[in-house]
Amino acid sequence: MKFTQYFLHMRNRQDRKDIPLEWIEFVFNNPDYEEIQADGRIRRWAKIKENNKYLRIIILEDYQTIHNAFFDRSFKKQ
Repeated sequence: MKFTQYFLHMRNRQDRKDIPLEWIEFVFNNPDYEEIQADGRIRRWAKIKENNKYLRIIILEDYQTIHNAFFDRSFKKQ
């Protein structure tokens, strides 16, 4: 996986620094749901069993570069 500078910067936030890269990789490879944003970026969600929450990742249009990752409290499985 590749990461944007924005992603690396946001990983320093208190609410995101404890998200293991393994969980991000899990969502990248095993999404429960995916949608394309108007700007072409890809949103993927998957439930993380260890904490029973949905993790959302944002991937750039190249389908390889992670731009953001955070727990999405408002996500409802479609």
